[in-house]
Amino acid sequence: MLSPSCPLMCLQRPLRAPGPSGLHRFLGSLSYLLLTILAHCRVRACGACPEEHFQKVLWLSQQRGWRLQPDEQSDHRQVLSSLLSGALAGALAKTAVAPLDRTKIIFQVSSKRFSAKEAFRVLYFTYLNEGFLSLWRGNSATMVRVVPYAAIQFSAHEEYKRLLGSYYGFRGEALPPWPRLLAGALAGTTAASLTYPLDLVRARMAVTPKEMYSNIFHVFIRISREEGLKTLYHGFIPTVLGVIPYAGLSFFTYETLKSLHREYSGRPQPYPFERMIFGACAGLIGQSASYPLDVVRRRMQTAGVTGHQRTSIARTMRTIMREEGVVRGLYKGLSMNWLKGPIAVGISFTTFDLMQILLRHLQS
Repeated sequence: MLSPSCPLMCLQRPLRAPGPSGLHRFLGSLSYLLLTILAHCRVRACGACPEEHFQKVLWLSQQRGWRLQPDEQSDHRQVLSSLLSGALAGALAKTAVAPLDRTKIIFQVSSKRFSAKEAFRVLYFTYLNEGFLSLWRGNSATMVRVVPYAAIQFSAHEEYKRLLGSYYGFRGEALPPWPRLLAGALAGTTAASLTYPLDLVRARMAVTPKEMYSNIFHVFIRISREEGLKTLYHGFIPTVLGVIPYAGLSFFTYETLKSLHREYSGRPQPYPFERMIFGACAGLIGQSASYPLDVVRRRMQTAGVTGHQRTSIARTMRTIMREEGVVRGLYKGLSMNWLKGPIAVGISFTTFDLMQILLRHLQS
């Protein structure tokens, strides 16, 4: 818990630029999220609040023409509650669908033809040959990625909603369609950019036998020694290109359905099962729109261990279409995504909202 005299307490207000420039104020405010996350991570990691770290942040903000101002503790709690709620939401959602997720990745990175029967056979033989817990192989790497990813994504989404609402003159929950879509796309891009190497490690562990990589750190060491550090960001561009429509449409659909629910039901908050349905619809739309790029990025991420040639996005996509066809290649495993995606996204959005409500009650 930060004391009132702690220097990092002054990070809790958005950074404002001197002068009337709206764009400068907007860009300065965007930096508030990253500075706050870094400050909280430092405090959590070190158990202290060193003066020198604050001075570095202050110097950086002054070089950019922003100035830090003190803020109330409510903003501090809001950021922390968003980070905590997002982390828990992502962890629960991904753990629930981890066996289906691993099976989907196996089909995505191979030339096998997907069917529900084949997917069940992969699950069954994995269970017979490697044991029940092997269905969650790679889930530890998933958690290492998903917890910070979901925490950053949900926290960033709340911040972008507030910033865009202020910028366009709307409250966050009443944003018009385009800013609502933009807030989701920016949140997904921010989270993906900061956690991408962990996503690549998770994909490698999901498609390789446990004799090849013993743990997460072993994957990092082998990749850096055998393939080079730049391999950790191989497939990053299709990831971002896929995240923009996926996160944008997911958050947009969920927020729109909640807004329509408030308008037509007269109730300020939907029931949990209604949130699950809204989240399932959001996941279905978002994942369907971005799925071909998801297949391409998985091929690029695992090229070093599956025998595929490491190529560009366009060449990888052409190879998939030439060898496997457009529908059977680029949409391989989509039916499984229609099963696991809505479940995962529904759990994620519902958990986040309910945790936010619980934390607000506890704080009050």
